[in-house]
Order: sequence, then C-alpha cells, then structure tokens
Amino acid sequence: MCENPSGTAREAVLRAAVLRAAGLRAVDLGAVVAEQHDPPVFATVSGAHLYGFASRDSDVDLRGAHLLPTAALVGLHEPAQTRTLMWERDGVEMDLVSHDLRKFARLLLRRNGYVLEQLLSPLVVHTTPVHAELTAPAPGLLTSHHAHHYRGFATTQWRLFEKTGELKPLLYTLRVLLTGIHLMAGGRVQPHLPTLTGELSAPAYLPELIAAKEQGPAGLSGQAAGWGRPEGPRAGGRARRVRPGAAARLSPARRPAGPGRGSPPPGPSPARPAGASRTPPPRPPRTAAPSAAPPWPRPPHRAGPPAAPPGPRRRPG
Repeated sequence: MCENPSGTAREAVLRAAVLRAAGLRAVDLGAVVAEQHDPPVFATVSGAHLYGFASRDSDVDLRGAHLLPTAALVGLHEPAQTRTLMWERDGVEMDLVSHDLRKFARLLLRRNGYVLEQLLSPLVVHTTPVHAELTAPAPGLLTSHHAHHYRGFATTQWRLFEKTGELKPLLYTLRVLLTGIHLMAGGRVQPHLPTLTGELSAPAYLPELIAAKEQGPAGLSGQAAGWGRPEGPRAGGRARRVRPGAAARLSPARRPAGPGRGSPPPGPSPARPAGASRTPPPRPPRTAAPSAAPPWPRPPHRAGPPAAPPGPRRRPG
C-alpha cells in the first residue's frame, strides 16, 4: 500500500501544518509508520498533543489500524491483533499502538470513545481510502453508551489524581468529562481541551491549568504547579466540587440507545377523552399458565425385576 494514496500534495502540506500547530517537532512521522511490516490503514496522533496540553517532554502517541496478511487470518492459530512499539527518533520518544482492521471495527461497534477519537483525530499522519470509509459512518455509531465510557474513564483518572496529585490526571479528568458532555449534547467528537473551554461552561481556572501543564514536565505535580494536593484549596478542591456536576451533565439520555434505534422526539401526551376516568381499569385475575409439555416424548416407564426376598439375619459373633 503506497504512502497516502488518497491525498494530494496540497493535503499533505495541510496535514503537516496541523501537526506543527499541535506542537509536534520536525519528525517524519509518515516514514515511521511506513516502516511497519503490515500495511497501515491509517495512523493519527493521540494523547496530549490531540488534547491540547502537550508538555516539552511529551512523547508522540501514534494510534491506528493495519491489515493483517491473508495467510495469518486463515491459519490454525489466532494472530496477534494489536501491535505495540516504542522507540526514540531524533530525541523524540514515540509509541505506536495499531489494531488489525477487524479488531478496530469491533471496538468501534462496542461504543469505545477512545478509538472513535483516534479515528476522527485531525492530526493525521497516514491515510488511505479505507480510512475515509471508516470515518464516513462514524456519526451513526454515536449512542448513549458512549456516556458510560467517558464517565468510567473520568472516574479512573480522578482516582489516579487523588492518589498522585499530579496535574496530568486532573486535566485528563476534566478533558474526558467535557468531551463526553460535548458528544452527548452535539453529537460531535471534540477532544481538544482549549476548544472545549470556549464552547462549554468549563471551570474558569482551566486555562491556567493548561498553561502550567504546557510549561512543565509531563509528570508535573499539582503542588509543584501551585495547585496543591487533591484536598487542597485550589484546583484540586475546586475540581472536587466541579466533577460531580459535570458527571451529572454527562447524561446517557441525550443520545439514542443504539445506531439507528433512536426513539422519536418527545411530544405532548395524547388528549384524554371528555368524561374519561383517571382510574386505570382493574386488572384481570391472574391464572396459572398451563405447564408446557417438553419438546421430546417422555420415555415409557419400565418395571424393574422383582426384588429378592431378604435373607436370614445373622447374629454378631
């Protein structure tokens, strides 16, 4: 599969400009992806660069999908469906996590918001026509179950923040909650935290948190950034008050229950006929349902041989 067969030279230049705007240094990420053994379907940048709060030492998180060879799919043994690589190039730490296309499609259908963000990431390193075919039906895959995904992810990050007091899990908690709220309200995936702060009623101190994360190392603690421990009076304490309200706004009822299975919009209740009683009619008495016969014939009863008469009792010696 050739490099970016669906993209023109102008599109490649635009993609490179978007990557630079996200804080990615001059590294040929396309060449890195092309070095992989299996043909890549797509590769995008995720993590702190996608979320809008990358630090000076943030690594580059590449996520994507690839095509396994036919010989690996028709064999007797199940091939490895996920490839994970970590390396350093030109002073930049990178990691690549790529799923086989079949597994990636299954994850999409399981209402996994993480892979949905990877698929729709604007930080595109490698693309193909199959990538475009995957992104086209993405809006129809949004369901109320994605709210559970984001709420669960936010809970995990919040517990990590309470344990370590680092700034990164605190930002991840707020980012995940706001992304989920934005998704349930508008049906669009927006993982970029600075953009979310302008579109939603985010905490007023959030831009200061983002600036502290960008200026410091990736593992900067809240105390080192001047924000204190989770129980402190500043960001941790205020986030503790904000988080329950944000989680409550992340309501699964905002989206249909499944792709193509949305309920009709709510409308006024039908008018009650004049003189109709408000009391519901009495229920008919319940009768025991007849027991259903088994689907197979009962075996005929067979009498066994007559029992032998008891023998004489022996006295103990």
